[in-house]
Amino acid sequence: MNSGRRDRHVMEALGMTQVVIEDGEVVEVGDPRIRYCPLFFKYRGIESLTPEQVRENVEFRIADFGLCTPGRKLRMRDYLSFGISEILAMCVEEAILDCGVIVCDGAGTVVISDPEVIQGIGGRISGLVETSPIPEIIGSIGPERVLDAGDATIDQVEGARLARSLEMSRIGVTVAYPDDASKLRELLGNDVVLFAVHTTGISMEGAESMFDTCDIITSCASRSIREVAERRAIFSVGSKIPIYAATEPGAVIMRRRLERVGKARNKENAENPDPPDPLI
Repeated sequence: MNSGRRDRHVMEALGMTQVVIEDGEVVEVGDPRIRYCPLFFKYRGIESLTPEQVRENVEFRIADFGLCTPGRKLRMRDYLSFGISEILAMCVEEAILDCGVIVCDGAGTVVISDPEVIQGIGGRISGLVETSPIPEIIGSIGPERVLDAGDATIDQVEGARLARSLEMSRIGVTVAYPDDASKLRELLGNDVVLFAVHTTGISMEGAESMFDTCDIITSCASRSIREVAERRAIFSVGSKIPIYAATEPGAVIMRRRLERVGKARNKENAENPDPPDPLI
């Protein structure tokens, strides 16, 4: 591995705020693009996002479960009823899918077949833009399941190819970019379930493309996704941050999730129905 490389991790965290972590320390915090997030209001009581609150939350993640550090905890049980990582973990647990191709701090694109590790990775990070290799994290996951152990590259299309080389036939992939989703659908056809994530700020054209190619799409704070969903979603859950099924396979998975958590749990979304502000 690249032992001489600077330890640097860049994410778009709460409110689409750019945060840079180096050597386990938060060294840069930008300005939130989103002022209000219903999830952070519900779970953290945050009414208006500020750089100081973002820093505090990311520092909490570093201290609590070792975000972007060698002490990273990789296992976790369900946290949200309808988070993408929870849905993907359920699919692997119930053998709907063989694995999830997801992104992990300190490892980049990885292929995971353990539901608790899918949740422990995906349920604890925000939009990861850049990361660098942390040998302890890569060792815990298994280097053979890491796309690029030397540079911790983030590339979901190549991650799906890695999953295929590991003889995974039913693959779930998280995608943040419409071009990646198109390439994956062309590459794997109906053998892949595509989960669109981190959609805040996506263009109308990009939102349409996601509905052309993906199975399950989270709305995040995206105005475009919500507008396209009004015409094209065939099933949805949640009112704060809706998650949409764009295909029948996606709808089957989401209905199964609804059965699993109990329909009453879906009503918790109505406690504070205000969407993120602003939608972008």
